[in-house]
Amino acid sequence: MGVRLMVVDDHRLLAEALASALKLRGHRVLAAAAPSAGAAELVVSRAPEVCLLGTAAPAEPGAFDPVVRIKRDRPQVAVVVLGPVPSPRGIAAAFAAGASGYVRHDERIEGVERAMVKARAGEAAVAPQLLQGAFTDLLNPAAQPDDEGRRLLRMLTPREVEVLVRVAEGEDTRLIAAGMGIAPSTARTHVQRVLMKLGVGSRLEAAALAARTGLLDHAANQPPLTAPDFDAG
Repeated sequence: MGVRLMVVDDHRLLAEALASALKLRGHRVLAAAAPSAGAAELVVSRAPEVCLLGTAAPAEPGAFDPVVRIKRDRPQVAVVVLGPVPSPRGIAAAFAAGASGYVRHDERIEGVERAMVKARAGEAAVAPQLLQGAFTDLLNPAAQPDDEGRRLLRMLTPREVEVLVRVAEGEDTRLIAAGMGIAPSTARTHVQRVLMKLGVGSRLEAAALAARTGLLDHAANQPPLTAPDFDAG
């Protein structure tokens, strides 16, 4: 029995080509759409069994916001993410948002079809080698945590380090702004820059990464700022 589905991707040609291929294999495609910015509203209104959601940057902040919205308003819809070879954090972020599966963009059509069927049945649809790679990277990182923490710390400005420490302590934007004497809008900008530089999608992921790599310990040993860094706000 064919799957009732939607294909959403920022690249319309990719979405339409995949939709055509799946139609030929007996599946009912309700829509093939781009861009993915309006994906959530479209999926919520059409209510397919499965949504194939393409993303080119699974590590970008907000990449899986459509998944969160879909699962909130249409929890019965199974979302399978189509993306590049993901980092461990990319896979974790997809499933944390509520995705039922993750399929690489270069997967054969048979692989996509198997993932759709498994997701519709309520099973996790992700290739064993992707999971194995994710666990290997998480359990045996290429760099030692201490080295990784120092590397990440060098990517951040002193002000961004302070923001990260406050994020790890659970402060919201209002508290960060008050504690640093800056405007809330400036605090939000700093937080977004920190997330982008660390390659994570949420404050929680940033705090976890900082703790796991020892970044917070290195930050605590840094000398305090002695002069303003001329931030706006």
